[in-house]
Amino acid sequence: MASEIEAFLLEANLVKKYKPFYNIKLSDDKTFPYIKISKKDVPYVTITRKKDQEKAVYYGPYPDATSTKIVLKIMRRIFPFQNVKNHPKNKCLYNHLGLCPCASVFSERLPEYKKNIKKLEYFLSGKKKKIIDELRRERENFVKTEEFEKASQVHDKIERITLITSPFYSPFQYEKNPDTYAIHVKEEVESLKNILSKYYTGLKSLEKIECFDISNIQGTNATGGMVVFLNGEPVKNFYRRFRIKSLSTPDDFGMMREIISRRIKHKEWSKPDLIVVDGGKGQLRAAFEILHKNNFIVPVIGLAKKEEKIVFIDYTSHQIHFLEVKLKLDTPGINLLRRIRDEAHRFAITYHRLLRKKNFLKH
Repeated sequence: MASEIEAFLLEANLVKKYKPFYNIKLSDDKTFPYIKISKKDVPYVTITRKKDQEKAVYYGPYPDATSTKIVLKIMRRIFPFQNVKNHPKNKCLYNHLGLCPCASVFSERLPEYKKNIKKLEYFLSGKKKKIIDELRRERENFVKTEEFEKASQVHDKIERITLITSPFYSPFQYEKNPDTYAIHVKEEVESLKNILSKYYTGLKSLEKIECFDISNIQGTNATGGMVVFLNGEPVKNFYRRFRIKSLSTPDDFGMMREIISRRIKHKEWSKPDLIVVDGGKGQLRAAFEILHKNNFIVPVIGLAKKEEKIVFIDYTSHQIHFLEVKLKLDTPGINLLRRIRDEAHRFAITYHRLLRKKNFLKH
């Protein structure tokens, strides 16, 4: 099982299914907590210790109420829900906190709310992949229709689900120690530093990481994006967008050369400890050649999409040699690289879509 939270949900599902002898207290359905999702016109979600006659679905029983509350608290941040049977006729406090859509008050929100409830049911049933696939389709649809704010919100949900179901995230420990997330990110940075230090022996720190991505369709409205992570966290006021000026035909390598060249001209931007390019050997070669030509000495790697391989450059005797390294996807350092790469891709494609929209409106 990939994560602690998934193991918690799986235990309840298996006990309910097989009713094992030594779990008789859990399987007797009398005293242990359930998560109840009502099937009223406006569904609500709550914790109960008995199944009543109301039309509803029940998940559990779970080992203890505290852990059950933690799971719901975490999921409510991703999929806000109503937690009372009779909602007040005006906006509640939880709406101001972003935890309740108040679908009883705003009827236009009801269809979307019911979709979120269905995703919550998938999660409680252990169907994480189904949720992620649906969210990715939603994100792409919003991007196609130029609804970038909604696409960004869906992207955030994907990232949160990925995080809480990673092997290194303990939601139960997080409730006891609010510093757990910071510790988790620090572990990712240390893991990546250990991976890279085998190939870049002079690497001392990974405080600042820059990642570059290109977005274009057949060379038109081509853009580049640079995202910046400090100590494993994105710092959006350091992000930069580049509108490709030198090329109007499909040439991702040439475009990568351009945006790297323009980046290093900014002497006022502090030098990163690592540069990551979204792509394989071609994109990495393009970036390295510009960096080397301008004596901008920084470790640079590529992250190949297809198999999530890290691509290194070995530059000896004035010859470029590539080394591809594939590590387990649950390696903390790889998880950090994927988060950085995905953020660079999102940032670049959002700008690209914006330029396409502006050009369309001109005609």
